[in-house]
Amino acid sequence: MEKQTTHYTTRTYRLDRMHAILKYIGHPELDYKKIHIAGSKGKGSTASFLASALHALGYKTGLYLSPHLVDYRERFTLGGTFFDDEMLIQAGNELFSRLEGFTFSDEWGETTPTTFELYTAYAFLLFSLAKCQWAVIETGLGGRLDATNTIIPEASVLCPIELEHTKILGNTIGAIAFEKSKIIKKGVPSFVGFETKEAYDVFKKEAREQGSPIRFLSQELESYSYKTTKEGEKVSYVWKDGSSEHLSLKMLGQVQAQNCALALLVLKTLGLTNEHTLEALEQNSLPGRFQKIGTEPDVFLDGAHTIHSLQGLFESFSQLYGKGNTLIYGALEDKDHRGMCSLVLQYFDHIIVSKPGSYKKSDISLIAETFKSLAKENHQDIGLFLVEDNQEALSLALETTPGEKAILVCGSFYLAGGIKIAYDKLRRNNVPKLA
Repeated sequence: MEKQTTHYTTRTYRLDRMHAILKYIGHPELDYKKIHIAGSKGKGSTASFLASALHALGYKTGLYLSPHLVDYRERFTLGGTFFDDEMLIQAGNELFSRLEGFTFSDEWGETTPTTFELYTAYAFLLFSLAKCQWAVIETGLGGRLDATNTIIPEASVLCPIELEHTKILGNTIGAIAFEKSKIIKKGVPSFVGFETKEAYDVFKKEAREQGSPIRFLSQELESYSYKTTKEGEKVSYVWKDGSSEHLSLKMLGQVQAQNCALALLVLKTLGLTNEHTLEALEQNSLPGRFQKIGTEPDVFLDGAHTIHSLQGLFESFSQLYGKGNTLIYGALEDKDHRGMCSLVLQYFDHIIVSKPGSYKKSDISLIAETFKSLAKENHQDIGLFLVEDNQEALSLALETTPGEKAILVCGSFYLAGGIKIAYDKLRRNNVPKLA
C-alpha cells in the first residue's frame, strides 16, 4: 500500500484515521517530547543531527526517518543505533495486540490503515515502550496530511523546499511550502532553513496565523563557510549574536553545513546544548548521505534526487576528486530528467545508468536516451552504459574506474540501497549496518 502515492485523495492521505489509531492504542506519542521536521531536502540529516545532540545531552532519544537505505530498522533508531531486536519485536507484538478490533469507516465505507500510518504508530509506540525522553520525527510526504502531523512538538523545523512529488503536493514552490507549513502548530516555536522568497513568505504567514515564534536561519546566521576534505566537512559559523563555532563534520557535502547550522539554531534556542554538543554533531552520520562504503577506488552513496541537492553533491565531490570519475545514476519517474541529466553531464562523462529498485516507477531507458540526446546537442563525448542490474552496474564501475579516482552513486535512495546491498554481497559482508 505504501506504493500508492499517485493520488493525493482525502481517503488515502488524511489525519482523522491516524488520530483514531493513536487514540485506540493509548496515545503513546504523549509519553515524550518531540521535534517535528518537514522539507524537501536535508530533513533526514537535520533530524539525525538533532537526535545525536539530544543523545549527547543524556536523553534517551528516538529517531523516526524514511525511507530506509537497506534495512527497515534504519527507520526507527535510538540515538543513531538500532534498537535491540527484542525491543523491536516487543513493540510489534504490542502494536498488534493494541490494534486488535480496530475499524475505521468513512463516507466510502470501511478503510484500513496505510503502511505509513502503521509505521508511524509503531515508531510512536516503540519510543514509548523504550522510555524515550525525546523523539525526532521526520514527515514522510508533505506535512499537512502526513501521518506524523498528529503530534504537538516542542519545535517545528522546516528544511529547504524544492519541486518534488509534484503530482501530489503541487507544482509550485508556494504550493509545496503550503503543504509543509502545516506542521507549524499554535504557539510552538518554528525554525526555517535557507528558503526561496516564495517559501519564506508562506512559512512566515502560517507562523503568524498560528502565533508561532519563528526563526529563519538566514536572519540568525551572519556568515558560514565550508570545505569538503577527505578528513571531513570543515565548517565555520558566525552568528548574529557574535558567537561562532568551527567543526569538522563526519558527514561530507556542503549541504551538511546548512543542515548542521539549522540543527544548531534549534538546539541553542531551546537551551539544549552542553560541552558535548559540538562533538556529537561532528560524529553524526547517516546511511546514504555522501556515505563512503569502499576504497580503491573510493565508492560513495548519496540519495540526492533533485537538481539543487545534486548540484551541491557534485560540487563537493569534485573538490575531492576532480574529473574522470564514474557515476552510477538512476532516478524515479516523477523527476526533472532533462534538468538533472544536463547537470550530471557538467561533471561526469563516464555514466552507468541502473535501475533504482522496483519499489516505485522508473524508466531508465528514457534516462539513457536523455543523456545521449543532451550529449549530442552539446557535442560532448561520453561513455554511457545502461545496466539494469545493480550488481552488474557496480562490477562494471569497479572494473573501469582507476584506483585513484572514485565512484559516486546518486539519483535515488532506492538506487543507493541497491548498490549498498550489491557492494556488501561483493565483499561477502551482507549484514546491513548503520553508517
